[in-house]
Amino acid sequence: MVPSKSLSSLLTLPALALLSLSASALAHPRTTSSTAPLKLAVRINSNGIKNIAAADRARFQALQASGSSSISTTNAVTIYTADVGVGSPATYYTLLIDTGSSNTWIGANKTYEKTSTSRFTGGLFGVEYGDGSLVAGEEYTDTVTLNSDLVIEKQSIGVAIDTSGFNGLDGLLGLGPADLTQNTISNEYEVPTVTDNLYTQGTIGSEVLGVFFAPASSSDSNGELTFGGYDASKINGSINYVPITSTFPASGFWGIDQSIAYGTTSILTETAGIVDTGTTLILIATDAFREYQSATGGTPDEATGLLKISLDQYKQLSSLHFTIGGVIYELTPNGQIWPRSLNTDIGGTTDGIYLVVADIGSNSGSGLDFINGYCFLERFYSVYDTTNSQVGFATTEYTYATSN
Repeated sequence: MVPSKSLSSLLTLPALALLSLSASALAHPRTTSSTAPLKLAVRINSNGIKNIAAADRARFQALQASGSSSISTTNAVTIYTADVGVGSPATYYTLLIDTGSSNTWIGANKTYEKTSTSRFTGGLFGVEYGDGSLVAGEEYTDTVTLNSDLVIEKQSIGVAIDTSGFNGLDGLLGLGPADLTQNTISNEYEVPTVTDNLYTQGTIGSEVLGVFFAPASSSDSNGELTFGGYDASKINGSINYVPITSTFPASGFWGIDQSIAYGTTSILTETAGIVDTGTTLILIATDAFREYQSATGGTPDEATGLLKISLDQYKQLSSLHFTIGGVIYELTPNGQIWPRSLNTDIGGTTDGIYLVVADIGSNSGSGLDFINGYCFLERFYSVYDTTNSQVGFATTEYTYATSN
């Protein structure tokens, strides 16, 4: 076992150490158009953190400060997980789905079972998280089974020795850009993600990931990842794509440019931010949030950290309009409120109405002025295209749902 302090020192070694090519750099054209789905399970954590706005802001601050693969380990009220097999024969681990980080690792609650396909690389593994904690351990390569159609050979796996905050979870499935793995392994500059390897090993026809979530309060309790493309049955109309933003630090993630209007009133002019499954709420810059609060009449609720409105104010609520690449995505009044059936899970009252738009903690102009988190993504299908450096969105059957 290597102490965290020693591991941290090793992980700050210059990037010159054993520079390795990313999988995206090795990608080559395919003739196949194969895609493969991975079903997800939604989990409601009644013992999760109550002030989710504070947890999301902690995640944002870490992302903004370092541009590294940081997540909040305690933000786990509503999460999507996948059961992922490691080894041959496979041992299955319940992993958090996260597009805001790129390393895949295990060991938080279930011990790594080594098999004939397990190979220790000699590398030390470490990722710093939004709450200041560090997941640390060793790097192995191993066979990873997402499902019978999605089997990856020699995938980089972090095997954690020191972890905290992953109650009921065994680790994380990283789905962000490969750049986020830089300097997380002591003897490698960058390692291929699971999506990279699925593509370079010929399992999928394009390096594209489609993500489908349903509102937590709906009758559909499952989500779905589609590797190699997107699931056309889950969308209405077409996917509209925009390039990854050029603005740092949002450019290091699945970053996009967008503007936001409340009704017909602009509250955030076009600026850069990110799309992130690991953030629960929709976070916007402080100056935009003040305008939103004034327009809605919401008052800060100490217990939840969210804005609270009355039933009469809810009836007067206008839609939010997100303009992304010239396309307007309408987030209805119902889409702006926390699922009332889950109020007590965040420390709220059963009959309270809480808004899911929260203050990011800094004024616009920082280079990361919004995060479209789970509460946005449960209303819109999203597609992450590594090959063409773009992100796409489409409406779904839940875009105009009234399940909240």
